Order: sequence, then C-alpha cells, then structure tokens
Amino acid sequence: MSTKEWTPSSWREKPIAQDVIYEDKAHLEKVLTKLRRLPPLVSPVEIDRLRSQLADVAAGKAFLLQGGDCAELFDDCSSDPIEHKLSLILLMSLIILHGSRLPVVRIARIAGQYAKPRSKPTEMVDFEVADDSIPGQTKVEKREILSFRGDNVNGYDKSDRNPDPERLLGAYFHSTATLNYIRTLLLSGFADLHKPLDWSFSHVRSPEIHKAFSAVIESLQDSLDFMKVATGAVGGGERGGIETVDLFTSHEALLLEYEEALTRSDEGSTTRSFSPPSSKASTPAVSRSVSQVRVGSNSESAYPHSPVRPPKSPSLANSLANSFSDIRLESAKSQKKEKWYNTSAHFIWIGDRTRQLDGAHVEYFRGIANPIGIKTGPSMKPEEIVRILDIVNPDRIPGKVTLIGRYGAEKVDQFLPAHIDAVKATDHVVVWQCDAMHGNTKSSQTDPSLKTRHFVDVITEITKSMAIHREKGTILGGVHLELTGEVNEEGYSVTECIGGSMELQDKDLSFNYRTHCDPRLNFEQGLDVAFLLADHLRSKRRGEEPKDILLSSLRGRSGQPQA
Repeated sequence: MSTKEWTPSSWREKPIAQDVIYEDKAHLEKVLTKLRRLPPLVSPVEIDRLRSQLADVAAGKAFLLQGGDCAELFDDCSSDPIEHKLSLILLMSLIILHGSRLPVVRIARIAGQYAKPRSKPTEMVDFEVADDSIPGQTKVEKREILSFRGDNVNGYDKSDRNPDPERLLGAYFHSTATLNYIRTLLLSGFADLHKPLDWSFSHVRSPEIHKAFSAVIESLQDSLDFMKVATGAVGGGERGGIETVDLFTSHEALLLEYEEALTRSDEGSTTRSFSPPSSKASTPAVSRSVSQVRVGSNSESAYPHSPVRPPKSPSLANSLANSFSDIRLESAKSQKKEKWYNTSAHFIWIGDRTRQLDGAHVEYFRGIANPIGIKTGPSMKPEEIVRILDIVNPDRIPGKVTLIGRYGAEKVDQFLPAHIDAVKATDHVVVWQCDAMHGNTKSSQTDPSLKTRHFVDVITEITKSMAIHREKGTILGGVHLELTGEVNEEGYSVTECIGGSMELQDKDLSFNYRTHCDPRLNFEQGLDVAFLLADHLRSKRRGEEPKDILLSSLRGRSGQPQA
C-alpha cells in the first residue's frame, strides 16, 4: 500500500492504462484550466448521503439498482431519451421495492458515462476510395484508424477519430444539462407514486408470464392505493413523502485529467445539496436511521452556518474559558483530515482494464471520499482483491467500496466463491454487486459484426450469484446492468439482446440495433429482470423458494435462433 502523500495529481507519477494521447498539449491544458474553474456537478452532501445508503446495502438493509447506457452520446442529451432511461430505472426500482420491502438505492450510468475502454487502440475499417485502375470507379480499401473511445474523446465517424480536448468541455456541459433535466423532472413529480402507472404487457408472449406479471402489478396497485389514503392524497391535504426519490449518477472514471480537474476539497467551503428532498422519512419499509445525520439541538453545531451566536458572559472566568475553548476548536480544525471529492459524479468505478495495483487509476481512487466501485472478474486473484481494498479503503468505511462482479454465467461458480472467502477473511465491509452483462457478450450468429447478449445468461449469472452468496452467508446487495428505455420513431424498443419475455431472436437484432458500443437490455427486458429480482427477494424474506414461473419460464425462453 502506498504511504506517499496523496494529491489529486499524484496519479501522474504512476503508469497508466487506457491513456488518451492528445497531440496539442497546450490546447489540453487550456481546457483543463477551464474545467478547474467550473462549478462542481454534484455536491459532497449528496455524495456522503449515497455512501450512507450504500452502507445500508452492505448490511442488507437496502438493495442497489445501478443501470444505464454502455456509453452515452452527446446526441442523447435530449428530453425524450433522458425521460425513457429515468422511467425504466424508476419502474424497476418500484417493482424490486414491492417484492423485497427494502429501500432501493438508485444509481444511473448517466450524466458522465461518455468514455469507454477498448481492447485495442486502433481498428481496421472500410473506406471507399477511387480506383486508379478504372477511371470513375471506386473500391473498398481497409485502413487502420484510432478506435472510438467515446464522445468525450473522439467522434464515432471514421473521419473524426483524433482525440479532441474540446470534447472534455462538451462532456461537462452535456452532463450539466442532463443533471439539470433529471433534477427538474424529479422536483416536478416525475417519480410521484400518486400518479397512476400505465402498465402494459402487450410484449409478453408467454401466457404464464403475462399472468404472473399482472398479478404482481395488481398487488402493487393495491399497495399504492393504500398509500394514497395513508399519505393524505385522498380525502385530505397532502402529508407528502412519496412524491420524489433519490437518484445518483455514476460513470467509469477513465480520463483522469478530467476527473482531476473536477476533484475539489471540502476545506473551507460550505456545500449544500441540490437534489430533491429525500422521501425516506415516509417510506414504510426498513428504517434509514443509519443514513441520517443527527445534530444535537442544544449545541452551536446545530446552527453551523448561522451568524447569530448566544451572548458571551462578561466575567473574566468565562472569557478565559471561551478563549481556551476557541484554542481547542482551532486545534481540532487543524487536525481535521482534508477530504477530496470527485464532483463529476456521485459514484465512480475502476474498470477491469485499469485496476492495476501500482497504476494511476488505483492511485487516484485511493484519495477521494466518494463511494467507489471496483470491477472484479476471472482475471482477478483473491489476494489482489484484498490488496486493492487495503489501498483504496484503509479506514474500512462501510459503503465506501462496491465490488462489481463481472464473471459470466459460465464462470461465476468457479471464481466468485474464492473472492467472497478472501474478503470475509478481512474486516472490510463491502457491497457485493452482480454485473451480469460484461461477462456474457457474444457475437450474433446472423450477423457476426453485431455484439449481443442472451437474456438467459444474464438471469443465470444473477441467480447463481444470489445462491453463492446465500451459501457463503453473505449478501448480494445489488445488480449493475447496461439497459435503456429508449425507443425509435415508431415507438419500438431497442433490439440488442436476445430473449426475455419478448422472445427476441437472433434474426431480430437488426430491427432496432442502436448501440455504438455494447448491447443493452431494452425496456421490456429490464422489467423482466426487475420481476425476477422481486420474486427472489420476496421469497428470501418469506423463507420460501422462488417461484418457478418467473425463473424457469424466462430461462427456458432464451431466444435462441429457431428454424
């Protein structure tokens, strides 16, 4: 573990993976100087609130739902795409909450997920060029160009692959606009449970699954009708409580120059939260006392920002006492450890390709106060997990670290148990999360140029992870999914993953395949996962086995190509 003093720029002394090379260094520094002066995107108050809620997840008192795009595009910074993504996460969380009776911590891959790691820095692409041997004719010629690294690095168009520092500013302002609209929606009642829900299961082809889904929704609507009365929405004035929710932002922190520029100290600053008021006080589920900060009302600390103070006694004894008290206060302040926050998002994570113990990314992550994620998988040795936990969380803060397992349905049995055992042998309290997407990517059989994922693999990895944690006496605290609620002009969901209750087949992928990176679950498949999770979590709290209808039916309808 590094003992050298940490600074937001100390990562520059370490070897770095997935680095971006900018030709114009002066231009890059000008952009970074601008970013350092721009306001933070999120506040330390919000970040600390998320860390408290993740501590509840680690203790089994809440469930973590994290999801969103593989890679955001600047063009998607528009009202409809944002509303569709937000709507899916909210509906999924509502279904999970109803089944589990646990508060759901919602983290979106949004407002900053613009960069992507790539296995190779370059790729071969086809270019149409003039055929010198035949006047007036063209031919296709393969050329090697830089890989698309995300909208905050370069463009998807083949002619726009040189890294451009101005895109870092573009990422900041698009993130700002996205965050602003999300906050506007939440404050305007977008998540208000008093509003009737428009549930439609026309996409579900299986009568058995349709019946199971409808039964869950009927029960959910009954509960919401009860809450309308209980909170005063019917026959009386509003007593509030379920009009809005917390929603936190996240992204993979790849471009450390950008992250460093938005790393801010809490020293000498007063920060306030700009997110909607929490609705936890009226949530009729598990108490969130761990997540709330209580300040004694009989102390000056109850009024930390008030310019008014109780009058001092004029006696010499009291004057001396107050002087010594002030000295002790100043001494305590001088001993207070300075905290640094990454204000580009509430939650950031280290990817599978950038978690080298002696690398730049681990060095950067070890100094920030944000809750962080670490991707773990088959290539990570159990002792490596312990070493990286010691580096990034030496104070053993609960809720600080989320281990995001990305093993694949075929390998989770082989690697997850040893990773759990390694962490259990320490005093680290982590959030265990299942990323059931990245270990299950395959090529389409119909069009090998398209990447896809089979829904059966996604739910298999989730259910296997739940079973392994149950056997080990630990808790699978949440899931991490690449998904989207977006639709095309005709209103059809994306077709990038095979299977689910829609029974999408391999030949259906090209119908509405929109991703520029990895395939995502669509709206209907996202709800499928939510129902599956709700079924398992409900069965867990009741001490029952999960219903076969949701698990076996969805698993059996994998969407494999049919003759």
